[in-house]
Amino acid sequence: MSSRNSEPAPANPPAVELRGLVKDFAVGLRGLKLRAVDHLDLRINAGEIYGLLGPNGSGKSTTIKVLLGLLEPTAGEGRVFGIDCAKVEARRDVGYLPESPYFYRYLSGTELVRFYGRLCGLRGAAMERRVRDVVQLVGLAEAAERRVGTYSKGMLQRIGLAQALVHNPRLLILDEPTAGVDPVGAAAISELILRLKGEGKTVLITSHLLGQIEDICDRVAILDRGRLIVEGAVRDLVGRADRQALVVEKLPAAELEELRAWLAARGRVLESVETPRARLDRIFVERVGKAGASAPVEPRETDGGGTNRS
Repeated sequence: MSSRNSEPAPANPPAVELRGLVKDFAVGLRGLKLRAVDHLDLRINAGEIYGLLGPNGSGKSTTIKVLLGLLEPTAGEGRVFGIDCAKVEARRDVGYLPESPYFYRYLSGTELVRFYGRLCGLRGAAMERRVRDVVQLVGLAEAAERRVGTYSKGMLQRIGLAQALVHNPRLLILDEPTAGVDPVGAAAISELILRLKGEGKTVLITSHLLGQIEDICDRVAILDRGRLIVEGAVRDLVGRADRQALVVEKLPAAELEELRAWLAARGRVLESVETPRARLDRIFVERVGKAGASAPVEPRETDGGGTNRS
């Protein structure tokens, strides 16, 4: 059983703190145990975007479920803003978007977010303002009165973000928020996450898209078989302190040889000469975004249920 420390929360606690977290699952009828999380220590500071990475079965989802109070740890403890994550109070300040959310398809986007607002205790005019604000924040104002069943995958993820934000939590837990979303939609979601950080929110995100994690996260942790194997600031993990890269205009062969000789005279080696490459996902977003902004939107025939016919 997990320990239950009754000491008061510190004045400025981290957004998330895990101490010696262990979670075992029973396997079969012989009392065998499968260890999903193995003595995990993590500390996520308030106001940062933190990436939780790892292959399937590494313990990411189990860790999130413990933080949300959906699973009780076998040992150790987890805290959200200094409050034991097993307590209801810890979840009042958390918004959650699961990897594959299931929403009531016959509700409109507004009705869906309003439903979750009521679950979070919002009422009256204040709730209506908040519903309108978060729907606009995620870029779905024009589709707010459409049925959720007609939404694309990217729109479903964005309305999922709206429901996670409706009660204005300080911590957002996003499990694969861009899974199945096209590059343009994924870029929009990444931009929104950065905007939320600018508003002071803390974001814990899991993703298999390492390029996205590298672009938006302040720090990352990599899990494998329930154990923490790497943790640190993204810039420290991906940087090479013993190397420098200089980008210049293309040099003629003679000048390149002069540069190589100049470096050699000083005991340095020109290890490689490469042509800089743009990342494919960025090219896709830039080109598709420009084309979409300039091209007229052509209406498409739909059937009676609102499904597009291409």
